[in-house]
Amino acid sequence: MADTPKKLRPADVCDVRRDTVRICEPLFNDYGGRVVFQGTIVTVSTFEDNTKVREVLETDGAGKVLVVDGGGSRRHALMGGDVAGLAATSHWEGVVFNGCIRDAHEIAEKDVGIKALGINPRPPLKKGRGEVDIPVRFAGVDFAPGEYLYADGDGIAVLDAPVTGD
Repeated sequence: MADTPKKLRPADVCDVRRDTVRICEPLFNDYGGRVVFQGTIVTVSTFEDNTKVREVLETDGAGKVLVVDGGGSRRHALMGGDVAGLAATSHWEGVVFNGCIRDAHEIAEKDVGIKALGINPRPPLKKGRGEVDIPVRFAGVDFAPGEYLYADGDGIAVLDAPVTGD
């Protein structure tokens, strides 16, 4: 059985993996009840539709972070309080949105890390659009399923694999 990666923050990861770490541009705000989170990346690519986001968050998220490329849209939220509650009860470590959330007051009470570009009260579309577990790129970083993400109030760091034994 693999060792559980030790809890590190992005600055720590930069110190020990400075040549291989990828750092997101500082575009994201923290909304969830948990600011420090890390885990294995699962991806969704979608545009203004959160059907696939909800489907993925219904699965066991222990040790995982969902990275959602919402195309940077600020016209519709991709998560509200109910979906954030689903993420927390399914044990997801966190979700990073290249897009917006809504119900920020509810999301702040959920035990899950949530980073997003901003807030918009308009609900998401529900047309079943999106792709799961494909490489995505935003904020100057490539994200691939199975890679590892570290996040806190300083930002987001991505590596091919978790830091172990350092």
